[in-house]
Amino acid sequence: MIIGIDIRILGNPVKSGIEEYAENLMRELLKEGKDMQFKLFYCSHRNSLPDYEWLNLPNVKLYKFNYPNNLLFTSSRFFNRPFLDKMVGGADIFFFPHFFISSLSPGCKRVTTFHDLSYMHFPEHLTLRKKVWHNFQMIPEWQAKFSDKIIAVSESTKNDLINLYKIDPARIEVIYSGIMTSNVPSAFDIVNFKREKNLPDRFILFMGKIEPRKNITGIIKAFSNLKVDPKYENVGLVIAGGKGWLYEDIVKEANRSNYREQIIFTDQIRDEERFLYYRAADVFVYPSFFEGFGFPPLEAMACGTPVITSRNSSLPEVVGDAAIMIDPYDVNELELWMAKMLTDNNLREIFIRKGLERIRYFNWKATAQKTLEHLIK
Repeated sequence: MIIGIDIRILGNPVKSGIEEYAENLMRELLKEGKDMQFKLFYCSHRNSLPDYEWLNLPNVKLYKFNYPNNLLFTSSRFFNRPFLDKMVGGADIFFFPHFFISSLSPGCKRVTTFHDLSYMHFPEHLTLRKKVWHNFQMIPEWQAKFSDKIIAVSESTKNDLINLYKIDPARIEVIYSGIMTSNVPSAFDIVNFKREKNLPDRFILFMGKIEPRKNITGIIKAFSNLKVDPKYENVGLVIAGGKGWLYEDIVKEANRSNYREQIIFTDQIRDEERFLYYRAADVFVYPSFFEGFGFPPLEAMACGTPVITSRNSSLPEVVGDAAIMIDPYDVNELELWMAKMLTDNNLREIFIRKGLERIRYFNWKATAQKTLEHLIK
């Protein structure tokens, strides 16, 4: 069987959860499908593809093109051409790890992963450019309707596809993502890392893209309220991640805080640093308004850091009972649980233990096996 895969998302220089999904899934999927032939489609006029080891596997062939993708998107939308399967010399199935609009010949089956429908729930969090991208260029509803099979990364996303797009549930398979893991840094590593990055001895951490949907202004407000109590005088707030849509208002909120000197923004951080940040933090907060899956809470758990997150969208099914769940619109509730996690060692130990148990349910090898089964059945 010949499986085509659209890997254009991996050319994005700023990595978010979707890029992480594609990158980690490809690493395991191509090894699991050693009896299959994989044809990878990559096209970019500006961005180069990283030199992944799996590109050299004997069952893998990369087809690279340098056309502007906007030209391909427009042509697919209005003319239903070119056929991606024909551009790679033919395929039985074409897999899209993200809903890039693309044309396929009638004999080629389409399988698409949907990560979330946040753009339907919170259109106000999108820039004008992103609204145009979703509503007029990509048209994800079309792609859901035209896909022979759909992978949803959570039951929450599956329910949205059924309720908002009226997709037949029989066409949707829920396959949970894995998580990236690493050796837990030693206490010595953490001391050196804090010194190198000039981090406070104690801090609250958020990690993710800096954009309104993540509710970072809520974190800043809760932190500022917390700091009024002198016993939290030496606690800082670290906001780690690349700049996303409409990030300017988040920076303004930080600058308005009386404790702005203790709010640290990092830029996009390297993969090898992520687990050092998680491990160094006293508590990880992720009070997002909406998530299709949500990698960071699980990654923090893998590092033995207690987690506070939202009781909405996919987050309850992902974290189970291993995190404190709050109403993301209630700043006082977030502040209350921040304070408890910083002061109650018994509570911390309970959620550290639960978190380490919870992460056993998520690994990329299992995700790849289930994805391959869904592609070929």
